[in-house]
Amino acid sequence: MSAASRALGLSLAGAMALALSACGGGGSNGGFIPSGSSPAPSPAPAPAPAPAPAQVSISGVAASGSPFNNATLTVVDKTGATVCNTTTDAQGTYTCKLPTTTVFPLVITAQRGTESLYSVSVNASGGRINVTPITSIVVSRLSPNGDPAALAAAIAAGTAVPDQASVSEQVAEVMAALKPLLDVLGSTVDPITGTFTADGTGHDRVLDSIDVTVRPDGTTANIEITLQAIPSANEQPISVNFRSSDPTVPALPPVTIDQLAKPGVGEAINALLARLTQCYALPLSKRVNAPSDTGSVTGTATDVISPLCKSAFLGNDPGQYLSSGSRVGRDASGAGSFSSLFRSNATGVIFDQGSLGHYRSNGDVILRYHSLNTAGSGSFDTLAARYEGDELKLIGNQYIYNASVRPQMSRREYVNSAGLDWVGVGYNVFANNLIANGQSVFSKVEVTSPTGKVYTLLPVPGNSYLAIAINGVVTSPTSVVLLNGKFLNGGAGDPRTLEPALFVDSTVFTDDQIIKIPNQGVWRMEFFHVNQSTANVVQSYKTESRPLTAAEANARSPFVSLTSGMRALLIQRTSTNVNGVFVYGAPSATTPNVFDFSNNAADAWTVPATAVGPTLVSVFGRGPLINNVRTNFNDDLSIASNVRTATINCTPQSSGDPHCDTATGVTQYAQNSYVSTLQLVSRTRDQMDAFSLWALYKPAQ
Repeated sequence: MSAASRALGLSLAGAMALALSACGGGGSNGGFIPSGSSPAPSPAPAPAPAPAPAQVSISGVAASGSPFNNATLTVVDKTGATVCNTTTDAQGTYTCKLPTTTVFPLVITAQRGTESLYSVSVNASGGRINVTPITSIVVSRLSPNGDPAALAAAIAAGTAVPDQASVSEQVAEVMAALKPLLDVLGSTVDPITGTFTADGTGHDRVLDSIDVTVRPDGTTANIEITLQAIPSANEQPISVNFRSSDPTVPALPPVTIDQLAKPGVGEAINALLARLTQCYALPLSKRVNAPSDTGSVTGTATDVISPLCKSAFLGNDPGQYLSSGSRVGRDASGAGSFSSLFRSNATGVIFDQGSLGHYRSNGDVILRYHSLNTAGSGSFDTLAARYEGDELKLIGNQYIYNASVRPQMSRREYVNSAGLDWVGVGYNVFANNLIANGQSVFSKVEVTSPTGKVYTLLPVPGNSYLAIAINGVVTSPTSVVLLNGKFLNGGAGDPRTLEPALFVDSTVFTDDQIIKIPNQGVWRMEFFHVNQSTANVVQSYKTESRPLTAAEANARSPFVSLTSGMRALLIQRTSTNVNGVFVYGAPSATTPNVFDFSNNAADAWTVPATAVGPTLVSVFGRGPLINNVRTNFNDDLSIASNVRTATINCTPQSSGDPHCDTATGVTQYAQNSYVSTLQLVSRTRDQMDAFSLWALYKPAQ
């Protein structure tokens, strides 16, 4: 009945009631109303009870190709209230029964470690809400500043009002961008409400076939979609990038099914990591040849005795594994690939959070993973695996030299000079300074960037890595190519004027230029040998991410901080030196010269929730003055990600290294050697190095 019909019906009913009242009625005396009297009113009917609000449920899948399993999933409603807090299961699925007070729209977050996925729902009747990298793009474009983590607060504040029309519009934009891929795979699933399973088929194969990054910078977010294709040799990636605030999303170029690997790569990755976890669950003597289940042993690939452990390697043979010059085993110094197989304290290590990094041109899979030991120390890294039938098996990158290229972000603080701190972004171009017979094996290494620019790395006495040369000369022993740097706290100027030796590339990249750098850039290294009869060796590397802009780095907050006590102690230790460096006195057998990076045994640094705990600590400095020359040095120490102190010992890089003293029978820092810089290194899930540096020296201004 229309509103007009209802009004007419009510009017007629009222008129009939009045007519009946005027006519009175006949019958018994009980119907007679004396003059001057009023009839007794009829009792009003009791109001009908209000129906209880119906309880609404939501459910879905959190996945990034692989199931986003064991993730903390939270649902925040329009009022800012958390209306569900649960954990995804092994398949990434979840279910939430929402309280009756829930007010739509909802923002859903699935978080696992430092990685998060986001989704949104405006349907008050609940239903299916998936959480994937594609839905994270939708949430980013709905968020006023592009940060998907900020949308819930913006809705509660009224600065964002997503509705069915706006959500549908953003879904359509993203689906149009992915259309070349969707057409090839025959997928029509709605990314938010569609039904799928994280099993490598259907919509999940779409997720396996792309890599998505969303990088907020404080005002917008920079988004990249990269096709996970099998490239030809040295082929640059197929990708599109755009801002969350752009009116439209660019489409991927045409895609063929031949460019994509077989379906189910996410499941194959998880199966391989599960096999490694099961291997490490075995006691030491069941994994390798060992007399007991305690301590550590040395050995080679032939000493791996567990069939389960062997089954993780190609051909069930750990001897085929080669990665960056290292084979499976553990030598007397504790070095070797999978050396943890030979250590009892590695029993119980868990390998998880697997995902596809990229494909190599031969079809090998570079997979990203996270490892966590029983002491709570975790780290992110990659592994190279090859298909054997439908299974992935470990093979390594098959390179003979230890080298890598990773994007890096660094924050340099000056402990003894206030107001000069800055953030730099670029690449860490690392090549290990391999020593034989007291000298470097390499005369140089030429590194070609994705743009064709060539950098030359040279060996430096006392350094464990090759340093970048400027016009054939190493002015500062750095392996970092800084593309840009910006002072913190609104400081004006260019850090290049403060630290010119650290900026080995004369080109200054703008933020827009950095944003356009593809994540999966291909780099080439050619190794030249001192022994000219040895043929050059070429190794190629593909990055998992581009460098961040300084604004993105600040928004991400990946850096660790000194405790106030440690900072005060460093200032005290260096107060007597005019240059601010820490100078060592005479060596001692009882109290040797080491670097105690602790606040009198208390924590030296803190790690914010947004950062990964550091796994490497380094000190940089120079040896004693000999013939008017001081040689540079760096000493490194691998640490557990959950520790907050370290003691660094002097480590000679070659025989006769002057920065170390052995005369007392204890290897320690030589008298008048000095430490000028401290560094902690964290590695993120997307294989980016975050350097937190503290310069003790006072820079020239």
